[in-house]
Amino acid sequence: MIGQTRQEPAMNDNPKPTPMWLKALQFPPIRLVLLGYLLLQCLGHSNFFMEQTKGDWFMAIVAAAGMIALAMWIYVGFARFVEQREAADLALGAMPRELGIGILVGAGLYTAGMLVLIALGVTRIEGMNRVSIMLPAISMALSSGFLEELLFRGALFRIVEEWLGSWISVVISSVVFGFVHLMNPAATLTGAIFISIEAGLLLAAAYMVTRRLWLGIGFHVSWNYTQSAVFGGVVSGGVAEPGLFKTVTVGPELLTGGGFGFEASLVPCVLATTTGVILAGMAVRRGHVVQPFWKQTRLPGAPSALPQ
Repeated sequence: MIGQTRQEPAMNDNPKPTPMWLKALQFPPIRLVLLGYLLLQCLGHSNFFMEQTKGDWFMAIVAAAGMIALAMWIYVGFARFVEQREAADLALGAMPRELGIGILVGAGLYTAGMLVLIALGVTRIEGMNRVSIMLPAISMALSSGFLEELLFRGALFRIVEEWLGSWISVVISSVVFGFVHLMNPAATLTGAIFISIEAGLLLAAAYMVTRRLWLGIGFHVSWNYTQSAVFGGVVSGGVAEPGLFKTVTVGPELLTGGGFGFEASLVPCVLATTTGVILAGMAVRRGHVVQPFWKQTRLPGAPSALPQ
């Protein structure tokens, strides 16, 4: 089993009455706006710093790592002082196993999809580049994997889930996650829809099944890194960079994904969505599904709605 959930420990066995200003901050939409804004700033600054250090892969990694550390500090601090909870979804004890599993599965899913395209004759590998060409993609993979998971699963999915329940939150977070990719240079509506379906479900289910962020972070980091650094593919409608393998893909857009990249292809949609359905089923069996506030016995503005 990937991990067992448990009720987050209370911050204080004899809590003092919550001030009205803190109760207001703890109302789900307000929490979502505040935490989402702070994490979005971290993501934006990370992208800015990486652009400024383009050509210096080491400094780009340092910049990405610095913004990741800041974002995690903000997330943990917000959980403790505003939400009045321990940030168990970033529990360090679970990190090595769940992050490792996520990295292996994410890389495996992307590689499996490429092998399908090769078998169909849509993609071929015409050679290899030097191994050092894989270094620049590290910063992008780390930044997108960690910061986007903190923002879209740690903030958006989790807070909406506490209020409206797991399944409504899956839909909302998936649609938002997919359609923000329309801001990318080679974005397409098809690509945004496919990401909403395949990645939205997979990453939300990864959080549901473990009640932590590490598995989804592993998926996200390794998928993006394998796509860019290993196979030289376009990441979510971004700018193509050369990878370890010199790949050529020619065929119908339904299989190739067109200019948006492999994520707009039917192949990864089937693979990732199937994996997401399996994880969601595991979450259901473990009793990790949160009911909407009108089916809960707690107050709708309470900061934690983890299943027992």
